[in-house]
Amino acid sequence: MDVEIRDLRKNVHQIDADESSGMKVPVRIYANDYIISHIRKDRTLMQAMNAAKLPSIVEAMMVMPDGHEGYGFPVGGVAAFDANDGIISPGAIGFDINCGVRLIRTNLSYEEVKPRIGAVMDALFRNVPSGVGSKFKSGFSMAELDRIALEGVEYAIKKGFGFESDIENTEERGRMEHADPSKVSQLAKKRGVQQLGTLGAGNHFLEVQRVEKAVDAKLAKAYGLYEGQTVIMLHSGSRGYGHQVCSDFLATFADYQRKNGIELPDPELAYAFVGSREAEDYLAAMRSAVNFAFTNRQIMTDSIRKAFSEVFGKSADALGMELLYDVAHNIAKLEEHDVEGRRRKLFVHRKGATRAFGPGNKEVPKAYREYGQPVLIPGSMGTASYVLAGQEGAMRETFGSSCHGSGRLMSRHQALREIPMSKTFGQLDRKGVEIRVRSRKLVSEEAMEAYKNVDDVVESIEGAGISRIVARLVPVGVAKG
Repeated sequence: MDVEIRDLRKNVHQIDADESSGMKVPVRIYANDYIISHIRKDRTLMQAMNAAKLPSIVEAMMVMPDGHEGYGFPVGGVAAFDANDGIISPGAIGFDINCGVRLIRTNLSYEEVKPRIGAVMDALFRNVPSGVGSKFKSGFSMAELDRIALEGVEYAIKKGFGFESDIENTEERGRMEHADPSKVSQLAKKRGVQQLGTLGAGNHFLEVQRVEKAVDAKLAKAYGLYEGQTVIMLHSGSRGYGHQVCSDFLATFADYQRKNGIELPDPELAYAFVGSREAEDYLAAMRSAVNFAFTNRQIMTDSIRKAFSEVFGKSADALGMELLYDVAHNIAKLEEHDVEGRRRKLFVHRKGATRAFGPGNKEVPKAYREYGQPVLIPGSMGTASYVLAGQEGAMRETFGSSCHGSGRLMSRHQALREIPMSKTFGQLDRKGVEIRVRSRKLVSEEAMEAYKNVDDVVESIEGAGISRIVARLVPVGVAKG
């Protein structure tokens, strides 16, 4: 997009607001030169400028380095609205509510896992259902589904799916308060009840990884990471349950726009004011979907632990399979932040953006509080992933937010046309990466060429002082839908 962008400092750029544009706040972009050249190519900046026109938006509309065009609101976008007279926008959260990432440590070295990686991937592929329409034989009833919406990870652990310590190391302790499953449609519940404990398809994945480099030795030690260690990264969300919640309320919010005569720069940015019935009902349903997603990843964690136990003949506890952390990256949360020297309550919308609270924040687990919140950044299939640490710079500038992944360069259709699956299979084979996939077209859709370079993404965010690189992880085995 041809628009004037000012350089503020290293890796930080701005599109200024002015009266004629209708923008209430500037758009701030976190990117190095490579990244910003790609962000200019699609509708990302136009969507960010449209979002900057929304009522009661605070300080700036922010675009993280993995930003790309999305539904109305760009993926990689962060926006905060006043908690009293602001708005809630489902499009600024996304269809996959609480899509997120968790990282599980082990005490296994790569050398111990390497000879058995085929068996490990077979066991994971068998134990963790994946693909479109995948189901898990958990036996949860509709009544239990509502309890999960209210209690989150804690309910799963009561049912035997995990360790008590998993609660402490999950964002929001695995449960957002003020969820109300009565605001969730029966169709959403019907879609979700058999999908708990399933990976899904698209960009969701399960990877066995090796800690290639402890970039910051002190932080890596605090997070329980060391070079040569085997870890498991899981990326999934709220499946059909959350998707249906978003679909249902987009229709509700469109009606709200018509009834109230609200004109939008983009109908996909439909919103309702905080305190309205529509906004409050959506927040209650969204929180239910958030708790569903946390629980979904918790049940899969239990399946992952069982798979490793099968292969290595030891308990998950003996294998040191502790949850390092679980972060959400499609969510709206009521938070307090300093804005122009004043403490304010805000509804922070993060869509394809990760919470990255800095050292000393009471919402960071005690084990990590001194160092900052772990921030988990998956790469694309076959490339590196990263563990970062939230920094004080994020608290000052981005409402405690960071990037969430590498960010697409190509649409799925373009990737299918231009990237032969044989090329990606060959690349993975040369790297010694075992792959298990149910839909072979995903190999092209999720190829590394379809995404930005994750090294540039994390360099952009560290160079801007938002998050600090802790460790670089490389894949050993990949499982996808």
